[in-house]
Amino acid sequence: MQVTKDTLIGDVLDFDAETAQFFFEIGMHCLGCPHSRGESIGDACMVHGTDADALIKKINEFLASKK
Repeated sequence: MQVTKDTLIGDVLDFDAETAQFFFEIGMHCLGCPHSRGESIGDACMVHGTDADALIKKINEFLASKK
């Protein structure tokens, strides 16, 4: 899976639940609520005032390391 700003948070978590740690690190603690699961990473980062590119890089590196 290649994560982008348009990737839905729910899709990332469904692909690998261990990615939740990266969302928690930046203050996204409501990952189980229906709204957050359908939100794109780009939109969520904008709302939370965090750097989407940095989060995406961490997630993609983590997923690549598991191959």
